[in-house]
Amino acid sequence: MGGRGQRGPARGRRTRPPAEPEFNADGTPVEQLTEKVVFINRSSKVVKGGRRFSFSALIVVGDKRGRVGIGTGKAGEVADAIRKGGDAAKARMGNVALKGPTIPHEVYHHFDGAKVLLRPASPGTGIIAGKTVRAVLESAGIRDILSKSLGSKNPANVVKATLGALRQLRLRETIFQSRGKQLRQPEPTAVILPPVLPETPVTN
Repeated sequence: MGGRGQRGPARGRRTRPPAEPEFNADGTPVEQLTEKVVFINRSSKVVKGGRRFSFSALIVVGDKRGRVGIGTGKAGEVADAIRKGGDAAKARMGNVALKGPTIPHEVYHHFDGAKVLLRPASPGTGIIAGKTVRAVLESAGIRDILSKSLGSKNPANVVKATLGALRQLRLRETIFQSRGKQLRQPEPTAVILPPVLPETPVTN
């Protein structure tokens, strides 16, 4: 007796297969880049027929593995300005020295009126930064860091100050190698255990 409440066998939920990595013609993996729009500015020009608008976009591009770049694009449409800014940022990408999920040391840099201070943080801290500084740090692949933006709040100057601070970072191994010195490994410290005292019998 078939009632309306009876259902057929439950179907399994379909799962998407994992995305396969893409490769170039020479066999090298395709570089996965993230593109973030930091700021879009609109300017107008008064002409005989009315106002003519133009847009400029500030773009940050990075691979989240230590390479990041910034670029500015200008066009009559927002989409064209973003595309031009992204192309300019990809052409100016540079390497940043990272120490795991954070930076190797504290660094300070200023560009015009913007001043940015970056400090390494312990795992699990996250990115403590404003949205402008955060865009650059996330694109570079940093996950734990403390930052402070001082002075001007102009997005273009803050982004350039942040990128300038990241490019000042140096690893300890790189500094020793540039000075022609060999990095010494720390010697293991001996662990001294406290003496074991004999147990005293318990008397009633």
